[in-house]
Amino acid sequence: MRKSLVAAAMLAAASTISVTPAHAAACSGYVGLTFDDGPSNGNTPALLTALRQNGLRATMFNEGQYAAAYPAQVRAEVSAGMWVGNHSYTHPHLIQQSQSQVDSEVSRTQQAIAGAGGGTPRLFRPPYGETNTTLRTVEAKYGLTQIIWDVDSQDWNGASVDAIVAANARLQNGQIILMHEWPANTRTAIPRIAQGLASRGLCAGMISPQTGRAVAPA
Repeated sequence: MRKSLVAAAMLAAASTISVTPAHAAACSGYVGLTFDDGPSNGNTPALLTALRQNGLRATMFNEGQYAAAYPAQVRAEVSAGMWVGNHSYTHPHLIQQSQSQVDSEVSRTQQAIAGAGGGTPRLFRPPYGETNTTLRTVEAKYGLTQIIWDVDSQDWNGASVDAIVAANARLQNGQIILMHEWPANTRTAIPRIAQGLASRGLCAGMISPQTGRAVAPA
């Protein structure tokens, strides 16, 4: 009996040793999961719960008007291990605005997010993915790296859960996907997104302000 217990203990120890390196080496690449248009009391808590339960981290591109209205949700994003980026104050078509208007949209959002406890954003996602020289000049003024996306989940356009999962399945190392926090289908897709990434050895990473690509979390 004693020998069998010792043998079992040795086997358990050997299993632990063999599992740890495999787990550490599980990430053969990183992708950037991004969620636009938050935060809100109605959607942010459920999204954060889904992400945490599935071991995912993401970049939340917040609108300044909502960061100012729901500061507790900005803090919740940070507490859940998410990164917070700037998505303008009111989500206008910035390419149709003057430089002073663009500056206001960007600077007020920087202030709102920082004031809410989200830190000072280093990433900026232009509404609708629209950009021009004026916007890039303002981004540079505030030390912001412009982040568009490689894959559009189309969740904003009524994409099904299956379609959102399939969009995430197209991600390759370093790439970024556009999603939003408000579609119910997106939240429903999260467990399958996590499973799909894991099956391909990909992990949810941070977006580097230096390169604008997804990398291992710092």
